[in-house]
Amino acid sequence: MQNHIRNTNLRFNLDKDQQRKAWEYLQTMDRQNFKSYSQVISLALVDYFDRYYRTQADPYLETREREELFVKQIVEAVEHSLKQSLPIFLSGLTAGMLERESPIRVPFPAPEKEQPDRDIDWDFLGE
Repeated sequence: MQNHIRNTNLRFNLDKDQQRKAWEYLQTMDRQNFKSYSQVISLALVDYFDRYYRTQADPYLETREREELFVKQIVEAVEHSLKQSLPIFLSGLTAGMLERESPIRVPFPAPEKEQPDRDIDWDFLGE
C-alpha cells in the first residue's frame, strides 16, 4: 500500500502581522466546521491559488466581480426603498382614484332649445 500522506512543517513568525494573523485564525477557528489545521490550510491554499490562476488568465475578473457586487448593492438598496415607499404610494394612488370616482357630481346646465331661424323658408321641404 502506497503512502498518500505528505508531511510539511509550518513556521509562523509572530513579529510579522500577516503570519501572526494566520496563527490567530488557526487558534480561534471553529472546530466543528474545520476539523484540523490540515483541512483549513488546504482549503485556504486551494481557494487562494484557484483565484490567483483565474485572475492570471482573466485580468478583469476582479474588476467585474467588484462591479457585480456594486450593482447588487444598488439593486438591494432600491428594493429596500421600494418596500418602504410603495405602500404609501399605492395608498395615495388609491385615494386619488376614489376622489375621481366620487358620487358627488356637478350637474351641467341643460342645453337651451334652439329656436328655428325665422329667416329660413321652411316650405322647400315639399309642403
